[in-house]
Amino acid sequence: MKGKSKCEYCVNYIFDDEYNYYVCQVNLDEDEMVRFMKKSYDNCPYFRFHDEYKTVRKQI
Repeated sequence: MKGKSKCEYCVNYIFDDEYNYYVCQVNLDEDEMVRFMKKSYDNCPYFRFHDEYKTVRKQI
């Protein structure tokens, strides 16, 4: 995981086709946005791990 942020593993971090890059879909306030842009947001309260196999495990 070296060189990657926690955002890359978050459910709220989605690819925006219009802008052609990834964005956080959570509405951040001004202070939170500054921390996000500086990539100094280690303990994000909105972080939820994106587990694409979670649904499959429930079906088994």
